[in-house]
Amino acid sequence: MLEAVKDGPGDWEIIARVRDGNPDAFETIVHRYATLVFRIASRHVPGDHAEDVVQDVFLEAFRSLGSYSRKAPFGHWLSRIAVRSCYNFWRSRRRSAETPLCDLSEESEDWMNRVLAASSREAFEAESARKEASEVLSHAMRELSPKDRMVLALVHLEGHSVQEAADLLGWTAISVKVRAHRSRAKMRKNILKLLEARRREP
Repeated sequence: MLEAVKDGPGDWEIIARVRDGNPDAFETIVHRYATLVFRIASRHVPGDHAEDVVQDVFLEAFRSLGSYSRKAPFGHWLSRIAVRSCYNFWRSRRRSAETPLCDLSEESEDWMNRVLAASSREAFEAESARKEASEVLSHAMRELSPKDRMVLALVHLEGHSVQEAADLLGWTAISVKVRAHRSRAKMRKNILKLLEARRREP
C-alpha cells in the first residue's frame, strides 16, 4: 500500500526544501505518491470524485507538512490523510439518490445469495472480491454511516487489521473493533433488504 517510486532525493530532503521556502519542490512529492493516493481514493469514493479527493489530500498534506515528524514513513503519513479525506467526503455528502433495484443484474442477484450464505470471514471476503460485488455493495453501503462505511471497507473488504484501520483513521482500536463487527452486520442486513425488495418486484 505504501510503495512509491523514489528516484532522486529522499522524501525528507524534499520536505525540508518546502519548509525552507521552496513550495515548488512539493511537486516531486505529488508525482511520487499520486498513484498511491489515487488508489486509496478510488477504493473509497465514487470514481468521478476520486480526482477531487486526491487534490484535497495533497493540499492538506502541503498545509500539514510542519506536523510530519518522521516517526512513520511519509507514504504512511500521507495514506492516513487520504483515508481521512475519504471519510470526510462521505461525512459532507448527502445520500445520493438510489439506483433502482431493477438495474441490478441477474449476476448481482446471484452474488447477493452467495454472500448471504458466507458464514466465515474468508468466504465473505472471497465473495466481496467478485466483479458482481461492486454494484450491490454500492447499494448496500449507501445506508451505512460514514464511520461504518470506512471501517467496513478497510477491515472487511481491504483486509486491514483493526489496529491498522485505527491508525489510518486516527481512532482507537476498540472503536474500530466494535464498528467492524457492527458494520458487517449492518451491511448483511442491507443486502437482505435489497434481496427481499428484488424478490417483491413484479
